[in-house]
Amino acid sequence: MTQKERMQKGLVYVPTDEEIMNEQRKCLERLYDYNHTRPREVQKRAALLQEMFAEAGEGCYFEPPLHSNFGGKHVHLGAHVYGNFGTTFVDDADIYVGDFVMFGPHVVVATAGHPVLPALRERGMQFNRSVHIGRNVWIGANVSIMPGVTIGENSVIGAGSVVTKDIPANVVAVGSPCRVLRPIGERDRECFYRDEKFDKTPEELLADAEQ
Repeated sequence: MTQKERMQKGLVYVPTDEEIMNEQRKCLERLYDYNHTRPREVQKRAALLQEMFAEAGEGCYFEPPLHSNFGGKHVHLGAHVYGNFGTTFVDDADIYVGDFVMFGPHVVVATAGHPVLPALRERGMQFNRSVHIGRNVWIGANVSIMPGVTIGENSVIGAGSVVTKDIPANVVAVGSPCRVLRPIGERDRECFYRDEKFDKTPEELLADAEQ
């Protein structure tokens, strides 16, 4: 079995294998091009995202610099995904991102890990586990999402959290390690930040946004 086949099967493998490295370099060339576009080159950025990512729905956008081990080759984006400055995808395995997901600045989504056994780490050996992020999730600044994690739809991950285990849908979760703080509920229809209340109903705000 080749090292690439081991990688694809989720086994421990050598990531510096020449076949893997050659593929990775090609992906990183396109990522370099994306990160060196000018702010006015919106259409060029959109076209490059379609080339770079495994899938990218309409309306996806990432502020450069975008970082990714395989240039997005193993990242599957829904529609209208937004990434602020410094989003990092350690995409040695697949990363699935639902529609309307927002990444704050300097979020890291990691699929790669290394064996604890020192002799194997000394050789740089690695294993990978896919990450799943549900629809309409908001991930705050400086969050780290670890290999194998699933985050349920509509949930909010507070800034600075380290997500080591699955997070259910429709909750606010924070901390290191990240834990559920509370469900999203009626209070969130009244207040938009701490105790600050909306000046209009959510329905009125949505109607305004459609105009």
